[in-house]
Amino acid sequence: MPSKIIVAEQAGYCFGVRRAVEMVEAGLAAGETLCTLGPIIHNPQVVDDLARRGAVAIDDISKAEGRRVVIRAHGVPACVTEQLTQNGTPFTDATCPYVKKIHRIVADAQPGTRIIVIGNPDHPEVKGIVGHAAEPVDVVPDAQALKTLLEGINTEESLILVAQTTLKRSEWHCCKDFLKKDYTKSQIFDTICDATMQRQEEAQKLAQIADLMIVVGGRHSSNTTKLAEICSAHTRTLRIETADELRAMGLKPPKGLVGITAGTSTPPSIIKEVQETMSEILSNQEELSFEEMLEQSFKSVRNGEKVTGVVTTLSPTEVGVDIGTKHAGYIPLSELTDDPTASIEDLVKKGDELELMVVRVNDVEGTVMLSKKRLDAAAGFERVMNAVDTQEVLEGVVTEVIKGGLLVLTHGVKVFVPASHATLSRTDDLSPMLRTKVSFKILEVNRQRRRAVGSIKTVLREERKEKERQFWDTVEVGQKFTGTVKSLTDYGAFIDLGGVDGMVHVSELSWAKIRHPSQVVQVGQEVDVYVRDLDHEKRKISLGYKRDEDNPWNILERDYAVGQDHDVKVVSLTTFGAFAELIPGIDGLIHISQLATHRVGKPSDAVSVGDVVRVRITELDFERKRVSLSIRAVQEDAQATEDAQALADYNATQTEAPDEEAAPAEETPADEA
Repeated sequence: MPSKIIVAEQAGYCFGVRRAVEMVEAGLAAGETLCTLGPIIHNPQVVDDLARRGAVAIDDISKAEGRRVVIRAHGVPACVTEQLTQNGTPFTDATCPYVKKIHRIVADAQPGTRIIVIGNPDHPEVKGIVGHAAEPVDVVPDAQALKTLLEGINTEESLILVAQTTLKRSEWHCCKDFLKKDYTKSQIFDTICDATMQRQEEAQKLAQIADLMIVVGGRHSSNTTKLAEICSAHTRTLRIETADELRAMGLKPPKGLVGITAGTSTPPSIIKEVQETMSEILSNQEELSFEEMLEQSFKSVRNGEKVTGVVTTLSPTEVGVDIGTKHAGYIPLSELTDDPTASIEDLVKKGDELELMVVRVNDVEGTVMLSKKRLDAAAGFERVMNAVDTQEVLEGVVTEVIKGGLLVLTHGVKVFVPASHATLSRTDDLSPMLRTKVSFKILEVNRQRRRAVGSIKTVLREERKEKERQFWDTVEVGQKFTGTVKSLTDYGAFIDLGGVDGMVHVSELSWAKIRHPSQVVQVGQEVDVYVRDLDHEKRKISLGYKRDEDNPWNILERDYAVGQDHDVKVVSLTTFGAFAELIPGIDGLIHISQLATHRVGKPSDAVSVGDVVRVRITELDFERKRVSLSIRAVQEDAQATEDAQALADYNATQTEAPDEEAAPAEETPADEA
């Protein structure tokens, strides 16, 4: 049966993407000098075409240089448009209306409401959403992360739940179910784009009946990634950016249905080219003559040769492969992966097309042993060797910590990373890095000796620089952060805010007087701080740590009153009296006239530093931040009480007893009177 091609109806540009591209093209057609803030959409071919026509992408508004700035479909934080307005830079807002709707939802959240966004925290759309919220925002990638987050949130708390517009519908339903179960005060807004939902549903239906699915879209496109995930769950799926990739694959499509879908950033021209290329491939396959197929079946292979095979059978120890010759191909588990505990079913499935290397040919038995691992290693070697020129960021696992550095395995090649390039600090212990995943760049290679030297520090510096740029693009006075105490000095504490350091002055660490920051915080401690001041030119951040609820004057006003008696500690003496600590952070004055009930020549005659004395609050002046105390008032009251008690005791001893010897008076008869 000849193959058939079906292109999904919901493939390619969505409304928001088409609108953004058309805005740029309209500006170019009108003769405007344009630039886009970031790639206008996640499609390198479209971005390159617009750049050739004059609309280049910039990564910072300071690089606009008088050109009109077009804000991409993903949107930006509110502070970006505010900065453009303040600078007088002309701009066109091409933010997708669906994304704009989410901006309004989070911006209008009631005070005290907690906002949760389901999506990729590093995606520009999500960063823009967070930048429009006045209330705290939590970003989690999926339902499992949401479940973990909710474990630390009170069920009575008011919540708002929104989603990145390209989130998978199935993931969104799980998130809603978690929230509805216990959080009755939550508001749930379904912000997944209708176009995204429709194309995901159509792609799933098409994948269920297709023998091969081709998903077309940019490598960095979130919705294209999700389309590929949905399709691969049902059938063999290829993800490509252009038709040229199909030609380079040497594709052998199945005899059956081929489905084509595309992400929202894929232009119609690329989809059409992919469809035409796929038709050519199918046509060429159908024209293959019987003689050619017969000749191909008797074709021999040699050790070390690269071949393409299709998985036909699976067993616990090996994979059966058809390589199009008279030989029965097989891949032992040891030639498929380095992990002896891996399950073959988790690595490949029937119908998968694999690039393999011939290890050993047995013409007598008609078998050929193949290896995927060795071919990957050879390709990996070339990739590592070329990375010194391309400056590609590679990923690998630290397999050994050796004298002088690390050995990192990437693409089957071990790369040496010197200790000076393993971390940002030369003094860091390298042993905790064993068996961890790291990113690095290649510094130098030696092809003859098959050696390469890499640097993790280079990538860490670039990441830190990018985080710093993003931080300064969004940070505002009053913004709150949770940071880690990095170091302490006599004048303050330096806090790591996630790639950017800020300082809390010693006077801002506590309401009480402290001699050193270590009295309040320790290195490595997590602290909640807020931005007090920013110096964009010098890149300096002044942070605050003291909280209003800990202000001793607020505590004094709440819990203390004139007329109350308290025990206080004398902290200093002056010529006119003594100062005593009423509560930590507030000292009150005991005037020399209030130190005793008798005349005092100098304060030291009555009290000494360190004495604990009983005083009465006689005045609280919150406006001038003054407190007056009196020992004399307490002593006078005590003396008055003592005198009253003595008088009462004396009166009790002076009570007259009855005179038993006195004769009673004689009564005078009434008639005599």
